[in-house]
Order: sequence, then structure tokens, then C-alpha cells
Amino acid sequence: MTPKGRQGGVRTARAQGRGVIVLAGEDQNDCEILAALIRAHRPDLGTAAKLVRINDPVRLRRKSGPDLAAAVKVLVGKARAKALQQRAPLLGFVVHEDLDGYTDARYDRIRRTLAAEFARQCQELRTALALAAWESEGWLLLFPEAFPRVRPRWKVPDRLIDKDTGRVKDAKEELKRGLGLPVFRESDGPEVARKALQHRLIPSTRGTNRSYEDFVGDLKGWN
Repeated sequence: MTPKGRQGGVRTARAQGRGVIVLAGEDQNDCEILAALIRAHRPDLGTAAKLVRINDPVRLRRKSGPDLAAAVKVLVGKARAKALQQRAPLLGFVVHEDLDGYTDARYDRIRRTLAAEFARQCQELRTALALAAWESEGWLLLFPEAFPRVRPRWKVPDRLIDKDTGRVKDAKEELKRGLGLPVFRESDGPEVARKALQHRLIPSTRGTNRSYEDFVGDLKGWN
């Protein structure tokens, strides 16, 4: 999802240590997970740019046509406004939504539709889609060694390790049932991601998840 032109702006902002990357997600927890992943996969931007969030929850996956175009227009407008508020150039816009589904034909259709709309409206802006299958916790399962770094007694069940986590239904509930005590909470997710970053568990995944790989591919395409 990288535009072909105006690539020098990112390089210049990076060299000068300024700029913002705007995150939009379902909630703050998801955006904090995204922030850790961006810093891991794009340390050049993660240190040069400030990562900021817009508060509007993302609800795009069921939209199409004019409804989708209008919703994307609102999000992009708020991303640009956030950059103006920060008095810094907008280096990129990352949009997250849990798909509550597998990486299957439905996933492909949703990603194609959203990618096309963002490309149409953001020709000069670098964007990345974090369409998590089944949900963000499915991505966290790619870094099982991070969980005991948060709670020493936690251990990801073997049946969830080295798997296609895009085929794990309700990963959050699997973690609640399988990790042990204390029971995993959604608010623990950002700390798991930060531990994965801190201990350099990213990008070496244990398992696969095409939705995660597609997101990383978007980030790597930014110049």
C-alpha cells in the first residue's frame, strides 16, 4: 500500500528526527500492540516518528460502496488533523480492525476492498492495514515466549504454538483458558507485545498468520 511518488518526504523527516505515524484501531490496547510491532519492524521510523492515536473506533469490515468511502474519508481526515495538531508531517497511517474470522476467502475480499479504498483516497500517504485474524491476540500467539515475560507462571499451550494462528478461533478466549493464573485480560496484550519487542522476539515468529504477514508487508513497503 505504498505510493510510488513523494518518497523523499519520509526519508527527510526520518533524517531530521521528526514526523508522526497515526494509529487508528478498535481501542487503545490494539493501538499499543501496533506501536510495538511498528517499532520492531520499522525501527527507523519507530525512533524518528512519534506514534499517536485517534480515538475513533474502526468499523470498516462490513462497509462497502459509498458507506465505506465516507468512513475512510472521516478516518483519513482525522489522521491529517492529528498530524496538524502535532505540528509534524504525517509519515504514515496504520488502521487496525479485528476481523473475527479466519484468513480465508472472506479475509481476502475484505482486505482487497479496504486496500483499494485507502489507495484511492490516500495516493500520497503511506498506509498499512492491520486486519487481524481472528483478532490481535492471534498475532500475539506468534511470540509465545513473551507471555512468561509478563507473568512468570504463564505458558502458552503447545497446541497453539508453531501453528497458523490465523486459523485459531477466539484466540483471546484460548489464552484466557490456557495460559494459567492470573487469567489473561485484553489489557495484558500491549505488555505482551512490548516484551516481545524488548526481548527481540519480533520478527522471528513461532508459527504463521497471513493477516500479520500482510500487515508487515505494508510496513516494509514504506520508503
